[in-house]
Amino acid sequence: MSKEMIEALDALEVEKGVKKEVVVEALEAALESAYKRNYNQAPNVEVTFDQKQGDIHVYAVKEVTEEVFDSRLEVSLKDALLINRAYEIGDEIRFEVTPKDFGRIAAQTAKQVIMQRVREAERSIVYDEYSQYENEIMQGVVERRDNKFIYVNLGKIEAVLGKQDQMPNENYESHDRIKVYVTKVENTSKGPQVFVSRTNPGLVKRLFEQEVPEIFDGVVEIVGVAREAGDRTKIAVRATNPNVDAVGTTVGPKGNRVQAVVNELSGENMDVVQWEENPSDFIANALNPAQVIAVQFNDEDNERACTVIVPDYQLSLAIGKKGQNARLAAKLTGYKIDIKPESEVEFVDDDEVNNDTEDATPAATTADATPVADTPTESETNE
Repeated sequence: MSKEMIEALDALEVEKGVKKEVVVEALEAALESAYKRNYNQAPNVEVTFDQKQGDIHVYAVKEVTEEVFDSRLEVSLKDALLINRAYEIGDEIRFEVTPKDFGRIAAQTAKQVIMQRVREAERSIVYDEYSQYENEIMQGVVERRDNKFIYVNLGKIEAVLGKQDQMPNENYESHDRIKVYVTKVENTSKGPQVFVSRTNPGLVKRLFEQEVPEIFDGVVEIVGVAREAGDRTKIAVRATNPNVDAVGTTVGPKGNRVQAVVNELSGENMDVVQWEENPSDFIANALNPAQVIAVQFNDEDNERACTVIVPDYQLSLAIGKKGQNARLAAKLTGYKIDIKPESEVEFVDDDEVNNDTEDATPAATTADATPVADTPTESETNE
């Protein structure tokens, strides 16, 4: 068995990257437990594995004492001096007590330990490989589904696509190839688990990075993403080069770049707007495609709130279907937005367009600002 044991340890280190010392340490601990369990021995036992010869030795460790009360744990100073005259009270002496039939138990234990370490090594390799893809896109194949989850094959592991991460306008069938956004990779007792999403705003951001080289290279930055998955998304962009049109670059010639993202997301509408340092300008852009006459800020309660005035005929467009346009604009800008028609405003000075003015009367609709996942903080978005 000794030769086979050494060969198995060498193969484990070469093929699985598991250090021989790590396996030997685990093996000795397992053999110690096996010895105590099978031979009903005291806890003062050590097991060693000779890595050169492959031999296993069991030792009973006893303390040198003046008087012996438990012969399993202690040895008298008189007997210790017969072994070596250098021993003193308090020293420990190891007596080999390896049973003749211990080889069978050792072989079974070694097999179990090696198999366990192989599984752990494989899990560790998979975890290390996939953890680097957190917050990135991967392409996978739909394997199966149950009442709650879709299981996506990513190669060496099956990822979980939860109910809340599934697009409401998509049906997932076996063998479908889909792009997913990796939200989390966990190393659990059952092995690594990968969680993916089709609804996370980060998916939109990564798709634009794939389609728009200027975004990937940092010439154009995505400042924020507000998304209602499967229906509509607004993204705010800015250029780091003043000679680059951030919106036009992102949309692409004839809209081909944004259309590629729309197609990947099963027809989800995309609004690409220009980020502006001036909050009123940014809010006006965020309400695209509606025309904005003025943005008035309500600062009395120290809230990030504003009233937006639009032409009467643009009111429905500004609010959007079921309030979606205003809601996404609020998410994108971080402001609570009240929208009202021009006819309800007594007076609007042309000089006040998109600038701070006095508080206006109650709005026709209100959209609350809520946190936007995977986007810069409010302070970054509205510097």
